[in-house]
Amino acid sequence: MIPPIAVTLGDPAGIGPEIIGRCWEQREALGLPPFFGVGNRDSLAGVWKGPVCQIAHPEEVGVCSDALPLIEVADSEVVEPGKPTLIGARCALDALEIATGLTRSSAAGALVTGPVSKAQLQAIGFTHPGQTEFVGERCGVFAANLAMMLVGPTLRTVPVTIHIALADVPQRLTTELIVSRGRAAAKGLTRNFGIASPRLAVAGLNPHAGESGLLGREEIDVIAPAIAELQAEGIDAFGPLSADAMFHEHARKSYDAALCMYHDQALVPLKTLHFDEGVNLTLGLPIVRTAPDHGTAFDIAGKGIASHHAMAAAIRTAHACAVQRAID
Repeated sequence: MIPPIAVTLGDPAGIGPEIIGRCWEQREALGLPPFFGVGNRDSLAGVWKGPVCQIAHPEEVGVCSDALPLIEVADSEVVEPGKPTLIGARCALDALEIATGLTRSSAAGALVTGPVSKAQLQAIGFTHPGQTEFVGERCGVFAANLAMMLVGPTLRTVPVTIHIALADVPQRLTTELIVSRGRAAAKGLTRNFGIASPRLAVAGLNPHAGESGLLGREEIDVIAPAIAELQAEGIDAFGPLSADAMFHEHARKSYDAALCMYHDQALVPLKTLHFDEGVNLTLGLPIVRTAPDHGTAFDIAGKGIASHHAMAAAIRTAHACAVQRAID
């Protein structure tokens, strides 16, 4: 039995509260496992009219069959959808701290993080690049040992470099970094999805994978040696492949995850194919952590038009990965 999933509401002025409320409301139709929210109760009440059951510990989820279980994080001001505040950011950070601790202690089966505003968090002194690094630190894992896997129904991608300028990618792309991300991807596929012998398709950096050096030497000097090293370690990695031809339906059947050289190379195909179902899975953690692959969407918060399907997918994926880890 997997304990209930901890789901943080994220920034109380964003779309997190309403999409989490909607997920609970449609939990049976969406096939969701037991979960509970962590965050500000008023932010829920302002955008969702469903019942809420306040709890103090995940073990109390079972008594809340007719209401969304919530571990409340108190706020001291009225939360208005679409209007983020520093107090709201503090509330989101406190919720993240609580939910991470509950998951680390195995009181929660996995962690799903609602969207937050990095700008607001940094304004209150948050020094991490994002929630991923914060969770990693609380779990005793260096940020360099973490990787991001984007998961959709028919595609998984892992970006080697993430939030850096495109102009900086060639300088930051190293054989060692590609190998590190490849190892994390292979281990993550086995640990979270039960794939015994993962297949990794490795994208090139340049158009047509460099055209044998005519369009750049990164494939020859950096990427190919990384593939060779991964293969020497027993990982079924192949490429470098031309990125414009590796995401169509037939190509996707040949691999379990695509190792991509930069942010958009990984996220554009994932969001094109699975915009409302994309999930961010953090690799390298001792716990399962997922998040919907979208932001706070302050511009539509409180209007009742935000899609809750990515959040539902994040909850389902977190539970499935936790079950797989329990089996192993």
